[in-house]
Amino acid sequence: MQSPVLGTSVLVIGTESLLAERAVNQWVGAARREVPHAEMVEVEAVELEGNRLTELTGGSLFATATVAVIRDLGNLPPELHDALVAVAAQPGPDLCLVLVHAGGNRAKSLVDKLRKAGIERVDANPIRAWEVPGFVLQEARHQRLQLDQQAAQALVDAVGSDLRSVVSAIQQLRSDAAGQPITAAFVTRYFAGRAEVTSFAVTDELLLQHRDAALEKLRWALATGVAPVLVTSAVGASLRALGKYHDVRASRLSDNELAREIDVPYWKIKDLAKQSRLWTPAAVARAIQRVARADAEVKGAATDPDFALELLVLDLIAIGGAP
Repeated sequence: MQSPVLGTSVLVIGTESLLAERAVNQWVGAARREVPHAEMVEVEAVELEGNRLTELTGGSLFATATVAVIRDLGNLPPELHDALVAVAAQPGPDLCLVLVHAGGNRAKSLVDKLRKAGIERVDANPIRAWEVPGFVLQEARHQRLQLDQQAAQALVDAVGSDLRSVVSAIQQLRSDAAGQPITAAFVTRYFAGRAEVTSFAVTDELLLQHRDAALEKLRWALATGVAPVLVTSAVGASLRALGKYHDVRASRLSDNELAREIDVPYWKIKDLAKQSRLWTPAAVARAIQRVARADAEVKGAATDPDFALELLVLDLIAIGGAP
């Protein structure tokens, strides 16, 4: 990160939402520390029509500095590409411009123009499954939790490789460890009693079309303190992996090669093969859309997150069983 950040632009790009969110917060936080009374403006790129871009980046009569976050850059109207690049290249001394792109090929020409203009770039690429224990160690240090390599691997084995689930698990360990070092044995004991109620265990029953077992484990998981957002995160991650498996299973790849291609542990390939016989690619796509809605609901759009998750289970069982 540049210092100072007022008068600069940054492109945060990648599909790992947790890392992208952290990068955005880091830049916004740095700008607000420089100018605490700076005006904060956040907008979706698709909303930037007419003079909205100029209004957004041109400052305010009531603020001497502006922190502007433009999300989902892939949906920026093409006629505004050049104007945005011009602003990003010369943002002015009182503007911090944060551009967020979800990765992929949408608006690739815009991303190329921003690169050629020298805009600083922060990558938020997914962390591969075998790199997650290293992420656990870094996160533990950040949260001032003493945790060794073996404990990091044990944690990943217990909760999976979804980063939000991992971060939540580390926070739980930190709150219960009372400042003591965390060992692999501690992690195993800590999660052993919850083995059948982790968010990924709920997901496994769901993707195998075990309606009653999925509901039972969901209710028990929620009763024992599993955060609703971990459930939607785990279901979404597993469905995306299943979608990738459908895309590449016809290729003549070994299980090891499939695991690397899909970015899952080797042992997960057998599970995906079993699940793929119950879920068509179209059903997976519909299910991912339904999970996105449930994720918004458990983050505040619904008054009862637990009920929203039960509806999600029932809907996904119906989607998976549809012809």
